[in-house]
Amino acid sequence: MEITDVQAIPLAHSLPDGEGLGDARGFGTDRGTTLVRLETDDGTVGWGEAFAPGPMATATIETMFADDVVGMDPFEVESLAENSYTDPYHFGGDVVVQSVVSAIDVACWDIIGKSVGRPVHRLLGGTRCEELTPYASTMYFTEADRPIEEPIRDAVEEGFTAAKIKIGADPESDAERVRTAREILGDDADLMVDMNGNYRPHQAVKSARAIEEYDVTWIEEPVPPENASGYRELRGKIDIPIAAGEAHYGRFEFKDLIDDRTVDIVQPNLGRCGGLSEARLIAGMASTENVAVRPHIWNSAVGMAAAVQFAASISNYPHTRNIPEPMLIEFDRSENPMRSELLETHFDPSGGTIDVPQEPGLGIEIDQDALERYRAD
Repeated sequence: MEITDVQAIPLAHSLPDGEGLGDARGFGTDRGTTLVRLETDDGTVGWGEAFAPGPMATATIETMFADDVVGMDPFEVESLAENSYTDPYHFGGDVVVQSVVSAIDVACWDIIGKSVGRPVHRLLGGTRCEELTPYASTMYFTEADRPIEEPIRDAVEEGFTAAKIKIGADPESDAERVRTAREILGDDADLMVDMNGNYRPHQAVKSARAIEEYDVTWIEEPVPPENASGYRELRGKIDIPIAAGEAHYGRFEFKDLIDDRTVDIVQPNLGRCGGLSEARLIAGMASTENVAVRPHIWNSAVGMAAAVQFAASISNYPHTRNIPEPMLIEFDRSENPMRSELLETHFDPSGGTIDVPQEPGLGIEIDQDALERYRAD
């Protein structure tokens, strides 16, 4: 088997004027990503996602990868991410390069799964997993003047039993947002907060102390991803577990997070971290240091499918029969038709669980009409 065709398919969606949403760093009105479609000489098609802007990802595929990918045996996929560090030597760590590597890698795993008739999570070494626990990624900062409790109420009505909300504007508003979310979710729900790296360490500490009474499951990106010394400083000052990783790429950056338990939870994004091959290595390193893994997802439905398969494969170490915490999987509740319309069968988080596809590969079928609606090339 060899790959005979590689296509980059940029997708985009714009929110209406005045409907921008975002985090403590600001608002955004555009959603964009790039799908990669691989086809083999026997007609098998694999899909992946480069969580990067279309023009840059497309150009990177065409200039740096297309010639090498065409003719490649998809079963050689685990050499792809490693080769990207060594050739091209000086550019392999670039975010767009790693995003493209991620997409090609995931598409190869999709092909492998289809060729052997197994879902990807079983190929990655996981036992059979039927469902995961989704958490609503919600309560974004918005341009529109809406009650802050509205998104959390919506999530509860949809059946979510866990949620992650945006904070990070200032400690006082952080406490108000967390208090509101906790009152609506109830005492038993997992509640996470995301600061999106908007704080200096002393500000993050002040905020953490202001929200500590609300039983927060983790604080995500309390300081910028490049502020390694800031993460180390926080380790001894914050009692709430710290999570990071959505803006880190490849095993080497994740090693810096995992070493000495700089963070408690790592969050590789399957459209950026180097794909399933690198994610599996990251999970192995995390397990070795007893650090939890919870994938980050703000992608299209293809990235969601990859993350679901990966999450289903993650070891419960060090737990055996008793699992104190469920494997939580992020489910973005912002407007994103590239997530909600792109598949023939959509992921359904209602009822507090999400099914893990058991069909071969990623277990998805692309809705070609929806794909054409959101193409940006």
